[in-house]
Amino acid sequence: MRIHPVPRRHELVELRKSGLETLGGFRSFLIRGNLVDLAVAFVVGAAFAGLVKDFVTAFIAPLLALLGGEPDFTRLSFTIAGTRFPYGVFLTSATAFFITALIVYFLVVLPTTKLIARLHRGERATERDCPECLSAIPVAARRCRYCTCEVVAATEAPPQ
Repeated sequence: MRIHPVPRRHELVELRKSGLETLGGFRSFLIRGNLVDLAVAFVVGAAFAGLVKDFVTAFIAPLLALLGGEPDFTRLSFTIAGTRFPYGVFLTSATAFFITALIVYFLVVLPTTKLIARLHRGERATERDCPECLSAIPVAARRCRYCTCEVVAATEAPPQ
């Protein structure tokens, strides 16, 4: 049986400091901007999902009912061996998901992509592809850092 020695005072102080540093790091993590942004995005996203689901229920489902004849998909179901399968609930959720994806793509992703492309239009490239291994290397590089192939710097004219 091994007996552990009692920690000395300076060892206890070090343990206490490391514990406080860990708590300080945890506090920094919690108040970091990225985590707060993520929490806000989650709350807004949940509210947006509820809004889209209600939009589907109020407007899209009745429009689809004109084609299919059933105004409320949640009531659609079939029964096998006495077990009821309410597939209409899935249809309603799938429709809401599809419309949410369309709205997010056309109102958020597409405009943001175009805006970023417009903002970066005048910038010069800082990297280029190596002709041998196709890895990204700095524009002014004379040798690839990955395959060590000699390359002509983009600022120089290629040899004739």
